[in-house]
Amino acid sequence: MINIGIPSKGRLRKDILKIFSKNNLKLKSERGERDLLGSLKGYKNINITYLHAREIVERLGDGTLDIGFSGFDLLKESTINVQKKIIVKKKYTFGKANLVIAIPDDWIDVQTIADLEEIAFEFKEKKKTRLRVATKYPNLTTNFMFERGVTQFKIVKSLGATEIYPFTSSSEIITDITSTGETLRANNLRILKDGVILKSQACLMISQKSQKKKGVFNIINKLNKIV
Repeated sequence: MINIGIPSKGRLRKDILKIFSKNNLKLKSERGERDLLGSLKGYKNINITYLHAREIVERLGDGTLDIGFSGFDLLKESTINVQKKIIVKKKYTFGKANLVIAIPDDWIDVQTIADLEEIAFEFKEKKKTRLRVATKYPNLTTNFMFERGVTQFKIVKSLGATEIYPFTSSSEIITDITSTGETLRANNLRILKDGVILKSQACLMISQKSQKKKGVFNIINKLNKIV
């Protein structure tokens, strides 16, 4: 059996389903759109599972999925051990977004990472606390900050709308994924001039374990005829 993971919700799901449709690959589900399990018409050896995009990356890593669609940001946020077990076969032109550092508009003296480094030290020295950074991407955020000399900060893991954290006394700044920046601006946040952590897009990935599995590259070739 070949196991394929498709995002269970959102714009990414819709765009991935279009790829199947354009290539005359008909997805079937017994209970309609909300069904989390499916199949591919004419292919008895293919199982479809609808999962959260983050889980697709994890399951490609452990080999329980052979093929999966997810965001490049979620792949790079995963552990190095997981990343080593996944091959990106194609990067699509949709699902494009940037992971960025955003700060409150009223921090008028902070424009760059260097300015942020100064603020972080001020927090440490004057307030005896660390600058709090709310994010759903702790690994990418930590690595980016450390590489640029910002060390005096503390990660606050976000479980919901990250952009409200600075205004509910939950953090001072955030990192978040954005395609247009409109949501950030609407919430009185702005992106640092050099605050792009990662450029992301939708990807087709396979598990390292599945490279030699019979039929995997056949279905990948069919998916890539028309994108």
